Amino acid sequence: HRTLRLWLSVCFTFTGGEFVTRNSRPNIVLLMADDLGVGDLGCYGNTSVSTPNIDRLASEGVMLTQHLAAASVCTPSRAAFLTGRYPVRSGMASPNNMYRDVTWLGGSGGLPSNETTFAKMLQHRGYRTGIIGKWHLGMSCASRGDHCAHPLNHGFNFFYGMPLGLLGDCGASSWPEVHRRLRIQLWVTSAVLATLPFLLLVPRLARWFSVPWTLVAASGFLAALFFLSWFSSYGFVRRWNCIIMRDHDIVQQPAEEARASGLMLREALAFIDRHKRGPFLLFLSFLHVHTPLPTRGNFVGRSKFGAYGDNVEELDWMVGKVLAALDRERLTNQTLVYFTSDNGGRLEAREGSAHAGGWNGVYRGGSGTGGLEGGVRVPGIFRWPTVLEAGRVIEEPTSLMDLLPTLSHVGGGILPQDRVIDGRNLMPLLEGRVQRSDHEFLFHYCGIFLHSVRWHQRDCNTVWKAHYITPHGSPEGVDACHGSGVCACSGDVTHHDPPLLFDISRDPAESRPLSSENEALFEAVLSKMAAAVREHRASITPVPLQLSAFNALWKPWLQPCCGAAFPFCGCSREDA
Repeated sequence: HRTLRLWLSVCFTFTGGEFVTRNSRPNIVLLMADDLGVGDLGCYGNTSVSTPNIDRLASEGVMLTQHLAAASVCTPSRAAFLTGRYPVRSGMASPNNMYRDVTWLGGSGGLPSNETTFAKMLQHRGYRTGIIGKWHLGMSCASRGDHCAHPLNHGFNFFYGMPLGLLGDCGASSWPEVHRRLRIQLWVTSAVLATLPFLLLVPRLARWFSVPWTLVAASGFLAALFFLSWFSSYGFVRRWNCIIMRDHDIVQQPAEEARASGLMLREALAFIDRHKRGPFLLFLSFLHVHTPLPTRGNFVGRSKFGAYGDNVEELDWMVGKVLAALDRERLTNQTLVYFTSDNGGRLEAREGSAHAGGWNGVYRGGSGTGGLEGGVRVPGIFRWPTVLEAGRVIEEPTSLMDLLPTLSHVGGGILPQDRVIDGRNLMPLLEGRVQRSDHEFLFHYCGIFLHSVRWHQRDCNTVWKAHYITPHGSPEGVDACHGSGVCACSGDVTHHDPPLLFDISRDPAESRPLSSENEALFEAVLSKMAAAVREHRASITPVPLQLSAFNALWKPWLQPCCGAAFPFCGCSREDA
Protein backbone atom coordinates (compact mmCIF):
# COMPACT_ATOMS: atom_id res chain seq x y z
CA HIS A 1 0.00 0.00 0.00
CA ARG A 2 2.86 2.37 0.80
CA THR A 3 4.32 1.69 -2.65
CA LEU A 4 0.96 2.35 -4.27
CA ARG A 5 0.57 5.68 -2.43
CA LEU A 6 4.09 6.71 -3.47
CA TRP A 7 3.34 5.79 -7.09
CA LEU A 8 0.13 7.86 -7.00
CA SER A 9 1.92 10.87 -5.54
CA VAL A 10 4.48 10.76 -8.34
CA CYS A 11 2.06 10.20 -11.19
CA PHE A 12 -0.84 12.42 -10.13
CA THR A 13 -1.43 15.94 -8.91
CA PHE A 14 -4.65 16.84 -7.10
CA THR A 15 -5.86 20.28 -8.20
CA GLY A 16 -9.23 21.94 -7.86
CA GLY A 17 -10.91 18.69 -6.88
CA GLU A 18 -9.62 16.77 -9.90
CA PHE A 19 -6.83 14.30 -10.45
CA VAL A 20 -4.64 15.45 -13.34
CA THR A 21 -1.79 13.28 -14.60
CA ARG A 22 1.52 15.02 -15.09
CA ASN A 23 1.80 13.46 -18.53
CA SER A 24 -1.80 14.20 -19.56
CA ARG A 25 -2.30 16.47 -22.53
CA PRO A 26 -4.04 19.75 -21.73
CA ASN A 27 -7.12 21.15 -23.34
CA ILE A 28 -6.13 24.15 -25.43
CA VAL A 29 -8.12 27.38 -25.83
CA LEU A 30 -6.70 29.95 -28.24
CA LEU A 31 -8.26 33.41 -28.14
CA MET A 32 -7.39 35.77 -31.01
CA ALA A 33 -8.77 39.30 -31.40
CA ASP A 34 -8.99 41.04 -34.76
CA ASP A 35 -6.91 44.24 -35.12
CA LEU A 36 -6.55 44.77 -31.36
CA GLY A 37 -3.77 47.22 -30.45
CA VAL A 38 -1.19 46.12 -27.91
CA GLY A 39 -1.97 49.29 -25.96
CA ASP A 40 -5.71 48.59 -25.73
CA LEU A 41 -5.47 46.36 -22.64
CA GLY A 42 -5.11 47.33 -19.01
CA CYS A 43 -2.35 44.78 -18.43
CA TYR A 44 -0.35 46.47 -21.20
CA GLY A 45 -0.79 49.96 -19.75
CA ASN A 46 -4.19 51.23 -20.93
CA THR A 47 -6.11 53.29 -18.37
CA SER A 48 -9.10 54.41 -20.47
CA VAL A 49 -10.58 50.99 -21.31
CA SER A 50 -11.57 48.39 -18.70
CA THR A 51 -10.38 44.83 -19.46
CA PRO A 52 -10.55 42.99 -16.11
CA ASN A 53 -10.89 39.47 -17.56
CA ILE A 54 -7.90 39.70 -19.89
CA ASP A 55 -5.96 41.41 -17.09
CA ARG A 56 -6.88 38.49 -14.82
CA LEU A 57 -5.61 36.09 -17.47
CA ALA A 58 -2.28 37.95 -17.48
CA SER A 59 -2.00 38.02 -13.67
CA GLU A 60 -2.67 34.28 -13.50
CA GLY A 61 -0.29 33.43 -16.33
CA VAL A 62 2.72 34.62 -18.28
CA MET A 63 2.67 37.89 -20.23
CA LEU A 64 4.90 38.45 -23.27
CA THR A 65 5.85 42.06 -23.95
CA GLN A 66 7.68 41.55 -27.26
CA HIS A 67 5.22 39.20 -28.94
CA LEU A 68 5.24 39.61 -32.72
CA ALA A 69 2.94 38.82 -35.62
CA ALA A 70 4.54 37.55 -38.84
CA ALA A 71 2.66 40.20 -40.84
CA SER A 72 0.80 43.42 -40.11
CA VAL A 73 -2.42 42.36 -41.89
CA CYS A 74 -4.85 39.52 -41.25
CA THR A 75 -4.48 36.81 -43.90
CA PRO A 76 -0.68 36.35 -43.92
CA SER A 77 -0.49 36.74 -40.13
CA ARG A 78 -3.13 34.06 -39.58
CA ALA A 79 -1.50 31.73 -42.11
CA ALA A 80 1.80 32.03 -40.22
CA PHE A 81 0.02 31.52 -36.89
CA LEU A 82 -1.54 28.24 -38.01
CA THR A 83 1.50 26.84 -39.86
CA GLY A 84 4.46 28.17 -37.84
CA ARG A 85 5.98 29.46 -41.08
CA TYR A 86 6.53 32.83 -42.67
CA PRO A 87 3.60 33.42 -45.06
CA VAL A 88 6.01 33.80 -47.99
CA ARG A 89 6.81 30.08 -47.60
CA SER A 90 3.18 29.01 -48.11
CA GLY A 91 2.36 31.51 -50.84
CA MET A 92 0.11 33.47 -48.48
CA ALA A 93 1.99 36.73 -49.09
CA SER A 94 0.87 39.19 -51.73
CA PRO A 95 2.95 40.53 -54.65
CA ASN A 96 0.70 43.60 -55.01
CA ASN A 97 -0.68 46.35 -52.80
CA MET A 98 -4.37 45.88 -53.57
CA TYR A 99 -4.81 42.24 -52.50
CA ARG A 100 -2.75 41.89 -49.32
CA ASP A 101 -5.58 39.88 -47.69
CA VAL A 102 -8.09 37.41 -49.07
CA THR A 103 -10.56 39.98 -50.43
CA TRP A 104 -13.43 37.87 -51.77
CA LEU A 105 -15.02 34.59 -50.70
CA GLY A 106 -15.46 34.10 -54.44
CA GLY A 107 -11.70 34.27 -55.00
CA SER A 108 -9.56 31.24 -55.76
CA GLY A 109 -6.58 31.75 -53.45
CA GLY A 110 -6.28 30.26 -49.98
CA LEU A 111 -4.16 28.33 -47.51
CA PRO A 112 -2.75 25.40 -49.54
CA SER A 113 -3.98 21.96 -48.54
CA ASN A 114 -0.41 20.66 -48.24
CA GLU A 115 0.34 23.01 -45.33
CA THR A 116 0.36 21.44 -41.86
CA THR A 117 -1.53 23.43 -39.23
CA PHE A 118 -1.38 22.89 -35.48
CA ALA A 119 -5.03 21.78 -35.71
CA LYS A 120 -4.11 19.02 -38.14
CA MET A 121 -1.25 17.88 -35.90
CA LEU A 122 -3.41 17.75 -32.78
CA GLN A 123 -6.31 16.15 -34.62
CA HIS A 124 -3.98 13.26 -35.48
CA ARG A 125 -3.17 12.97 -31.76
CA GLY A 126 -6.82 12.51 -30.77
CA TYR A 127 -7.82 16.12 -30.07
CA ARG A 128 -11.31 17.32 -30.98
CA THR A 129 -10.57 20.53 -32.82
CA GLY A 130 -12.84 23.49 -33.51
CA ILE A 131 -12.55 27.01 -34.87
CA ILE A 132 -15.23 29.56 -34.14
CA GLY A 133 -15.27 33.07 -35.59
CA LYS A 134 -13.08 34.55 -38.29
CA TRP A 135 -11.15 32.39 -40.80
CA HIS A 136 -9.94 34.73 -43.62
CA LEU A 137 -7.73 32.13 -45.32
CA GLY A 138 -9.76 31.38 -48.42
CA MET A 139 -12.56 29.01 -49.35
CA SER A 140 -12.64 27.32 -52.78
CA CYS A 141 -10.23 26.73 -55.66
CA ALA A 142 -11.96 25.51 -58.82
CA SER A 143 -15.67 25.12 -58.04
CA ARG A 144 -18.14 26.57 -55.57
CA GLY A 145 -18.27 23.50 -53.37
CA ASP A 146 -14.72 22.17 -53.40
CA HIS A 147 -13.84 24.11 -50.20
CA CYS A 148 -10.13 23.41 -50.72
CA ALA A 149 -9.09 26.04 -48.16
CA HIS A 150 -11.98 25.51 -45.73
CA PRO A 151 -11.10 25.06 -42.02
CA LEU A 152 -12.36 21.46 -42.13
CA ASN A 153 -9.70 20.78 -44.75
CA HIS A 154 -6.99 22.05 -42.39
CA GLY A 155 -7.45 19.90 -39.32
CA PHE A 156 -10.57 21.31 -37.69
CA ASN A 157 -13.44 18.94 -36.86
CA PHE A 158 -15.87 21.82 -36.44
CA PHE A 159 -16.28 25.30 -37.90
CA TYR A 160 -18.81 27.95 -37.03
CA GLY A 161 -18.17 31.49 -38.09
CA MET A 162 -17.51 33.98 -40.83
CA PRO A 163 -15.15 32.54 -43.45
CA LEU A 164 -13.91 36.04 -44.28
CA GLY A 165 -14.65 38.02 -41.12
CA LEU A 166 -16.31 41.29 -40.25
CA LEU A 167 -15.78 44.23 -42.59
CA GLY A 168 -17.01 47.78 -42.61
CA ASP A 169 -19.18 46.63 -45.52
CA CYS A 170 -20.97 44.11 -43.27
CA GLY A 171 -22.83 46.91 -41.54
CA ALA A 172 -26.02 47.69 -43.46
CA SER A 173 -25.43 51.42 -43.01
CA SER A 174 -21.65 51.46 -42.49
CA TRP A 175 -19.07 53.20 -44.63
CA PRO A 176 -17.57 50.82 -47.25
CA GLU A 177 -14.16 49.35 -46.46
CA VAL A 178 -13.12 47.08 -49.35
CA HIS A 179 -11.15 49.09 -51.93
CA ARG A 180 -12.90 52.31 -50.99
CA ARG A 181 -10.78 54.58 -53.17
CA LEU A 182 -11.08 52.27 -56.18
CA ARG A 183 -14.85 52.16 -55.81
CA ILE A 184 -15.05 55.94 -55.87
CA GLN A 185 -12.96 55.96 -59.04
CA LEU A 186 -15.21 53.31 -60.60
CA TRP A 187 -18.35 55.31 -59.78
CA VAL A 188 -16.84 58.45 -61.31
CA THR A 189 -15.71 56.57 -64.43
CA SER A 190 -19.16 54.97 -64.78
CA ALA A 191 -20.84 58.36 -64.49
CA VAL A 192 -18.58 59.80 -67.19
CA LEU A 193 -19.20 56.85 -69.51
CA ALA A 194 -22.95 57.10 -68.89
CA THR A 195 -22.97 60.69 -70.16
CA LEU A 196 -21.21 59.73 -73.40
CA PRO A 197 -24.32 58.49 -75.30
CA PHE A 198 -26.14 61.71 -74.40
CA LEU A 199 -23.20 63.81 -75.53
CA LEU A 200 -23.17 61.98 -78.83
CA LEU A 201 -26.84 62.89 -79.28
CA VAL A 202 -26.16 66.62 -78.94
CA PRO A 203 -24.78 67.13 -82.52
CA ARG A 204 -27.72 65.20 -83.98
CA LEU A 205 -30.35 67.11 -81.96
CA ALA A 206 -28.66 70.47 -82.70
CA ARG A 207 -28.48 69.46 -86.38
CA TRP A 208 -24.76 70.20 -86.54
CA PHE A 209 -23.92 66.82 -88.01
CA SER A 210 -25.30 63.32 -87.90
CA VAL A 211 -23.87 60.82 -85.43
CA PRO A 212 -24.64 57.19 -86.36
CA TRP A 213 -27.17 55.57 -84.09
CA THR A 214 -24.95 52.49 -83.94
CA LEU A 215 -22.21 54.60 -82.31
CA VAL A 216 -24.66 55.99 -79.75
CA ALA A 217 -25.95 52.51 -78.98
CA ALA A 218 -22.44 51.05 -78.79
CA SER A 219 -21.31 53.73 -76.33
CA GLY A 220 -24.37 53.05 -74.18
CA PHE A 221 -23.73 49.31 -74.28
CA LEU A 222 -20.07 49.77 -73.29
CA ALA A 223 -21.06 52.08 -70.43
CA ALA A 224 -23.57 49.51 -69.14
CA LEU A 225 -21.09 46.66 -69.57
CA PHE A 226 -18.39 48.56 -67.65
CA PHE A 227 -20.82 49.33 -64.82
CA LEU A 228 -22.03 45.74 -64.51
CA SER A 229 -18.46 44.37 -64.65
CA TRP A 230 -17.57 46.00 -61.34
CA PHE A 231 -20.92 46.59 -59.65
CA SER A 232 -21.74 42.86 -59.74
CA SER A 233 -18.98 42.41 -57.13
CA TYR A 234 -18.42 45.73 -55.37
CA GLY A 235 -22.12 46.55 -55.32
CA PHE A 236 -22.91 43.47 -53.21
CA VAL A 237 -19.94 43.13 -50.85
CA ARG A 238 -22.19 42.56 -47.84
CA ARG A 239 -24.07 39.73 -49.54
CA TRP A 240 -20.99 38.07 -51.06
CA ASN A 241 -18.51 38.37 -48.17
CA CYS A 242 -20.50 38.68 -44.96
CA ILE A 243 -21.85 35.19 -44.35
CA ILE A 244 -21.97 32.74 -41.43
CA MET A 245 -21.25 29.04 -41.94
CA ARG A 246 -21.65 25.94 -39.84
CA ASP A 247 -19.11 23.44 -41.14
CA HIS A 248 -19.75 23.44 -44.92
CA ASP A 249 -23.25 24.94 -44.79
CA ILE A 250 -24.21 28.61 -44.97
CA VAL A 251 -26.65 29.56 -42.20
CA GLN A 252 -26.84 33.33 -42.78
CA GLN A 253 -26.30 35.33 -45.97
CA PRO A 254 -25.83 38.17 -45.43
CA ALA A 255 -24.88 37.91 -41.77
CA GLU A 256 -26.71 39.98 -39.19
CA GLU A 257 -23.64 41.76 -37.88
CA ALA A 258 -25.30 42.87 -34.64
CA ARG A 259 -25.98 39.22 -33.67
CA ALA A 260 -22.87 37.60 -35.09
CA SER A 261 -20.59 37.90 -32.07
CA GLY A 262 -23.27 36.60 -29.72
CA LEU A 263 -23.72 33.56 -31.94
CA MET A 264 -19.96 32.93 -31.90
CA LEU A 265 -19.87 33.04 -28.10
CA ARG A 266 -22.83 30.67 -27.87
CA GLU A 267 -21.08 28.16 -30.12
CA ALA A 268 -17.78 28.46 -28.23
CA LEU A 269 -19.45 27.68 -24.90
CA ALA A 270 -21.34 24.79 -26.48
CA PHE A 271 -18.10 23.39 -27.92
CA ILE A 272 -16.48 23.41 -24.47
CA ASP A 273 -19.53 21.67 -23.02
CA ARG A 274 -19.56 19.00 -25.74
CA HIS A 275 -15.89 18.15 -25.43
CA LYS A 276 -15.21 18.82 -21.74
CA ARG A 277 -14.00 15.26 -21.29
CA GLY A 278 -11.17 16.29 -23.62
CA PRO A 279 -8.69 16.68 -24.92
CA PHE A 280 -9.92 19.49 -27.14
CA LEU A 281 -8.51 22.43 -29.08
CA LEU A 282 -10.77 25.48 -29.37
CA PHE A 283 -9.58 28.36 -31.55
CA LEU A 284 -11.95 31.23 -30.78
CA SER A 285 -11.12 33.79 -33.46
CA PHE A 286 -13.10 36.84 -32.35
CA LEU A 287 -14.83 39.19 -34.79
CA HIS A 288 -14.01 41.98 -32.32
CA VAL A 289 -12.56 44.63 -32.65
CA HIS A 290 -12.88 45.16 -36.39
CA THR A 291 -15.22 47.70 -37.93
CA PRO A 292 -18.20 48.10 -38.08
CA LEU A 293 -17.79 47.55 -34.29
CA PRO A 294 -21.20 45.97 -33.58
CA THR A 295 -21.64 46.28 -29.81
CA ARG A 296 -24.62 45.11 -27.80
CA GLY A 297 -26.76 47.38 -25.64
CA ASN A 298 -25.14 46.98 -22.22
CA PHE A 299 -21.74 48.00 -23.56
CA VAL A 300 -22.75 50.95 -25.74
CA GLY A 301 -21.37 54.16 -24.22
CA ARG A 302 -19.70 52.25 -21.40
CA SER A 303 -16.03 53.07 -22.03
CA LYS A 304 -14.10 56.31 -22.05
CA PHE A 305 -12.88 55.65 -25.60
CA GLY A 306 -16.07 55.79 -27.67
CA ALA A 307 -17.44 53.00 -29.85
CA TYR A 308 -14.06 51.30 -30.20
CA GLY A 309 -13.54 51.21 -26.43
CA ASP A 310 -17.05 49.82 -25.99
CA ASN A 311 -16.20 47.03 -28.42
CA VAL A 312 -12.96 46.23 -26.56
CA GLU A 313 -14.86 46.00 -23.28
CA GLU A 314 -17.40 43.64 -24.86
CA LEU A 315 -14.50 41.53 -26.14
CA ASP A 316 -13.15 41.37 -22.59
CA TRP A 317 -16.58 40.30 -21.31
CA MET A 318 -16.66 37.49 -23.89
CA VAL A 319 -13.21 36.34 -22.75
CA GLY A 320 -14.59 36.30 -19.22
CA LYS A 321 -17.49 34.08 -20.30
CA VAL A 322 -15.06 31.55 -21.78
CA LEU A 323 -12.90 31.55 -18.64
CA ALA A 324 -16.02 31.17 -16.48
CA ALA A 325 -17.08 28.14 -18.53
CA LEU A 326 -13.68 26.53 -17.88
CA ASP A 327 -14.05 27.29 -14.17
CA ARG A 328 -17.58 25.93 -14.09
CA GLU A 329 -16.56 22.67 -15.74
CA ARG A 330 -13.49 22.46 -13.47
CA LEU A 331 -11.19 22.49 -16.50
CA THR A 332 -9.10 25.54 -15.58
CA ASN A 333 -6.09 23.68 -14.21
CA GLN A 334 -5.87 21.32 -17.15
CA THR A 335 -6.37 23.91 -19.89
CA LEU A 336 -3.72 25.98 -21.64
CA VAL A 337 -5.27 29.35 -22.52
CA TYR A 338 -3.60 31.77 -24.92
CA PHE A 339 -4.68 35.30 -25.85
CA THR A 340 -3.37 37.47 -28.69
CA SER A 341 -4.29 39.63 -31.70
CA ASP A 342 -3.57 38.89 -35.35
CA ASN A 343 -1.80 42.25 -35.83
CA GLY A 344 -1.66 45.76 -34.43
CA GLY A 345 -4.55 48.20 -34.19
CA ARG A 346 -5.70 49.90 -37.38
CA LEU A 347 -4.97 53.62 -37.32
CA GLU A 348 -7.00 54.46 -40.44
CA ALA A 349 -10.29 52.91 -39.24
CA ARG A 350 -13.16 55.40 -39.09
CA GLU A 351 -16.85 55.24 -38.26
CA GLY A 352 -18.18 58.51 -39.59
CA SER A 353 -15.92 61.20 -38.18
CA ALA A 354 -14.82 59.13 -35.17
CA HIS A 355 -11.65 57.07 -34.91
CA ALA A 356 -12.61 53.38 -34.86
CA GLY A 357 -9.23 51.70 -34.48
CA GLY A 358 -6.91 50.66 -31.71
CA TRP A 359 -4.02 52.16 -29.80
CA ASN A 360 -0.57 50.64 -30.26
CA GLY A 361 1.05 52.24 -27.25
CA VAL A 362 4.40 53.92 -27.87
CA TYR A 363 5.00 51.92 -31.04
CA ARG A 364 5.06 53.48 -34.51
CA GLY A 365 2.52 52.47 -37.13
CA GLY A 366 -0.29 49.98 -37.01
CA SER A 367 -2.11 47.39 -39.06
CA GLY A 368 -0.84 47.39 -42.64
CA THR A 369 2.34 49.40 -42.02
CA GLY A 370 4.85 46.71 -42.96
CA GLY A 371 7.57 46.19 -40.41
CA LEU A 372 6.84 49.19 -38.17
CA GLU A 373 6.56 48.02 -34.58
CA GLY A 374 2.95 49.06 -34.02
CA GLY A 375 1.79 46.82 -36.84
CA VAL A 376 3.45 43.62 -35.63
CA ARG A 377 3.74 43.89 -31.83
CA VAL A 378 0.69 42.22 -30.28
CA PRO A 379 -0.50 41.02 -26.87
CA GLY A 380 0.68 37.57 -25.84
CA ILE A 381 -0.65 35.85 -22.70
CA PHE A 382 -0.34 32.18 -21.69
CA ARG A 383 -2.10 30.64 -18.70
CA TRP A 384 -1.73 27.06 -17.52
CA PRO A 385 -2.12 27.10 -13.72
CA THR A 386 -0.53 23.75 -12.92
CA VAL A 387 2.50 24.39 -15.13
CA LEU A 388 3.20 28.10 -15.61
CA GLU A 389 4.09 30.47 -12.79
CA ALA A 390 1.49 33.21 -12.34
CA GLY A 391 2.50 36.83 -12.86
CA ARG A 392 5.67 36.26 -14.90
CA VAL A 393 6.57 38.85 -17.54
CA ILE A 394 8.87 37.90 -20.42
CA GLU A 395 10.49 40.63 -22.51
CA GLU A 396 12.23 38.31 -24.99
CA PRO A 397 11.23 38.37 -28.70
CA THR A 398 8.58 35.74 -29.42
CA SER A 399 6.29 35.15 -32.39
CA LEU A 400 2.78 34.00 -33.25
CA MET A 401 4.58 31.37 -35.35
CA ASP A 402 5.76 29.80 -32.08
CA LEU A 403 2.31 28.37 -31.40
CA LEU A 404 2.70 25.42 -33.78
CA PRO A 405 5.87 23.97 -32.20
CA THR A 406 4.64 24.89 -28.70
CA LEU A 407 1.31 23.11 -29.16
CA SER A 408 3.09 20.21 -30.82
CA HIS A 409 5.17 19.85 -27.66
CA VAL A 410 2.33 20.05 -25.14
CA GLY A 411 -0.13 18.02 -27.24
CA GLY A 412 2.22 15.26 -28.29
CA GLY A 413 2.25 16.20 -31.96
CA ILE A 414 5.04 15.52 -34.43
CA LEU A 415 6.52 18.47 -36.30
CA PRO A 416 6.76 18.02 -40.09
CA GLN A 417 10.31 17.21 -41.17
CA ASP A 418 9.90 18.04 -44.87
CA ARG A 419 9.74 21.83 -44.52
CA VAL A 420 11.20 24.78 -42.65
CA ILE A 421 9.39 25.62 -39.41
CA ASP A 422 10.18 29.19 -38.36
CA GLY A 423 8.48 29.06 -34.96
CA ARG A 424 10.12 27.85 -31.76
CA ASN A 425 8.81 25.84 -28.81
CA LEU A 426 8.08 28.42 -26.10
CA MET A 427 7.57 26.02 -23.19
CA PRO A 428 11.16 26.16 -21.84
CA LEU A 429 10.93 29.97 -21.85
CA LEU A 430 7.41 30.08 -20.39
CA GLU A 431 8.32 27.63 -17.63
CA GLY A 432 11.48 29.55 -16.73
CA ARG A 433 13.84 26.72 -17.63
CA VAL A 434 15.67 29.08 -20.03
CA GLN A 435 15.95 32.85 -19.91
CA ARG A 436 16.52 33.63 -23.60
CA SER A 437 14.30 33.22 -26.63
CA ASP A 438 15.45 30.81 -29.33
CA HIS A 439 14.84 33.50 -31.96
CA GLU A 440 18.06 35.18 -33.03
CA PHE A 441 16.61 36.81 -36.16
CA LEU A 442 13.01 37.63 -37.03
CA PHE A 443 12.03 38.91 -40.48
CA HIS A 444 9.19 41.37 -41.01
CA TYR A 445 7.51 41.14 -44.40
CA CYS A 446 4.99 43.35 -46.11
CA GLY A 447 3.48 41.07 -48.75
CA ILE A 448 6.42 39.33 -50.45
CA PHE A 449 8.71 42.28 -49.70
CA LEU A 450 11.12 42.13 -46.76
CA HIS A 451 10.76 45.44 -44.95
CA SER A 452 12.75 44.95 -41.75
CA VAL A 453 14.83 42.53 -39.68
CA ARG A 454 15.16 42.10 -35.92
CA TRP A 455 18.35 40.73 -34.37
CA HIS A 456 18.28 39.49 -30.79
CA GLN A 457 21.96 39.58 -29.92
CA ARG A 458 22.66 36.40 -27.97
CA ASP A 459 25.58 37.68 -25.86
CA CYS A 460 23.61 40.62 -24.42
CA ASN A 461 20.07 41.93 -24.00
CA THR A 462 20.21 44.17 -27.05
CA VAL A 463 17.57 43.83 -29.78
CA TRP A 464 18.50 45.59 -33.01
CA LYS A 465 16.04 46.36 -35.78
CA ALA A 466 16.90 47.46 -39.31
CA HIS A 467 14.37 48.89 -41.77
CA TYR A 468 15.18 48.37 -45.44
CA ILE A 469 11.80 49.73 -46.56
CA THR A 470 9.23 51.93 -44.82
CA PRO A 471 5.84 53.08 -46.14
CA HIS A 472 4.99 56.67 -46.99
CA GLY A 473 2.44 57.98 -44.55
CA SER A 474 -0.41 60.23 -45.57
CA PRO A 475 -0.67 62.98 -44.63
CA GLU A 476 3.08 63.48 -44.57
CA GLY A 477 4.76 62.86 -41.25
CA VAL A 478 2.28 60.32 -39.79
CA ASP A 479 2.79 56.57 -39.51
CA ALA A 480 -0.54 55.72 -41.16
CA CYS A 481 -2.07 56.03 -44.62
CA HIS A 482 -5.37 57.85 -44.19
CA GLY A 483 -5.61 58.71 -47.89
CA SER A 484 -5.55 55.17 -49.27
CA GLY A 485 -6.81 53.39 -46.13
CA VAL A 486 -3.81 51.04 -46.00
CA CYS A 487 -0.10 51.62 -46.57
CA ALA A 488 1.75 50.25 -49.59
CA CYS A 489 4.30 47.44 -49.49
CA SER A 490 5.97 48.55 -52.74
CA GLY A 491 5.83 51.57 -55.01
CA ASP A 492 4.86 54.37 -52.63
CA VAL A 493 7.58 53.46 -50.12
CA THR A 494 11.04 54.63 -49.08
CA HIS A 495 14.05 52.37 -49.61
CA HIS A 496 16.81 52.95 -47.07
CA ASP A 497 20.48 52.52 -47.95
CA PRO A 498 22.02 52.19 -45.46
CA PRO A 499 19.06 50.73 -43.57
CA LEU A 500 17.45 52.62 -40.71
CA LEU A 501 18.85 51.02 -37.56
CA PHE A 502 17.27 51.16 -34.09
CA ASP A 503 18.08 49.65 -30.73
CA ILE A 504 14.58 48.38 -29.89
CA SER A 505 15.64 47.38 -26.38
CA ARG A 506 16.36 51.03 -25.54
CA ASP A 507 14.20 52.78 -28.14
CA PRO A 508 10.99 50.76 -28.65
CA ALA A 509 9.28 53.77 -30.24
CA GLU A 510 11.83 53.70 -33.11
CA SER A 511 12.34 57.43 -32.69
CA ARG A 512 16.15 57.68 -32.60
CA PRO A 513 17.81 56.15 -35.69
CA LEU A 514 21.41 55.11 -35.19
CA SER A 515 24.36 55.88 -37.46
CA SER A 516 28.09 55.35 -37.59
CA GLU A 517 28.44 58.69 -35.79
CA ASN A 518 26.45 57.74 -32.68
CA GLU A 519 26.81 53.94 -32.63
CA ALA A 520 30.24 52.29 -32.75
CA LEU A 521 28.71 48.92 -33.77
CA PHE A 522 26.64 50.38 -36.63
CA GLU A 523 28.56 48.75 -39.51
CA ALA A 524 29.10 45.46 -37.69
CA VAL A 525 25.41 45.12 -36.79
CA LEU A 526 24.24 45.86 -40.35
CA SER A 527 26.80 43.42 -41.75
CA LYS A 528 25.56 40.68 -39.41
CA MET A 529 21.94 41.36 -40.38
CA ALA A 530 22.74 41.39 -44.11
CA ALA A 531 24.32 37.95 -43.78
CA ALA A 532 21.21 36.71 -41.94
CA VAL A 533 18.99 38.07 -44.72
CA ARG A 534 21.03 36.25 -47.37
CA GLU A 535 20.80 32.98 -45.44
CA HIS A 536 17.06 33.43 -44.89
CA ARG A 537 16.36 34.19 -48.54
CA ALA A 538 18.32 31.11 -49.57
CA SER A 539 15.89 29.02 -47.49
CA ILE A 540 12.80 30.30 -49.35
CA THR A 541 11.44 27.85 -51.93
CA PRO A 542 9.27 29.36 -54.70
CA VAL A 543 5.59 28.39 -54.38
CA PRO A 544 2.39 29.47 -56.16
CA LEU A 545 1.23 32.92 -55.03
CA GLN A 546 -2.18 32.45 -53.42
CA LEU A 547 -2.83 36.20 -53.30
CA SER A 548 -1.97 36.94 -56.94
CA ALA A 549 -4.21 39.39 -58.78
CA PHE A 550 -5.94 36.54 -60.66
CA ASN A 551 -6.59 34.47 -57.55
CA ALA A 552 -7.86 37.51 -55.68
CA LEU A 553 -10.44 38.51 -58.31
CA TRP A 554 -14.10 37.78 -57.57
CA LYS A 555 -15.30 34.80 -59.61
CA PRO A 556 -19.08 34.24 -59.75
CA TRP A 557 -18.69 30.48 -60.15
CA LEU A 558 -16.84 30.28 -56.81
CA GLN A 559 -19.16 32.53 -54.81
CA PRO A 560 -20.73 30.70 -51.81
CA CYS A 561 -24.50 30.94 -52.07
CA CYS A 562 -27.51 29.72 -50.11
CA GLY A 563 -31.25 29.91 -50.68
CA ALA A 564 -32.23 30.56 -54.30
CA ALA A 565 -29.92 29.88 -57.21
CA PHE A 566 -27.02 32.26 -57.79
CA PRO A 567 -27.08 35.28 -57.96
CA PHE A 568 -30.26 35.45 -55.84
CA CYS A 569 -28.44 34.27 -52.71
CA GLY A 570 -29.82 34.74 -49.24
CA CYS A 571 -30.91 32.76 -46.19
CA SER A 572 -31.25 32.95 -42.44
CA ARG A 573 -31.33 29.51 -40.86
CA GLU A 574 -29.89 30.43 -37.47
CA ASP A 575 -31.94 30.55 -34.29
CA ALA A 576 -31.74 33.58 -32.06
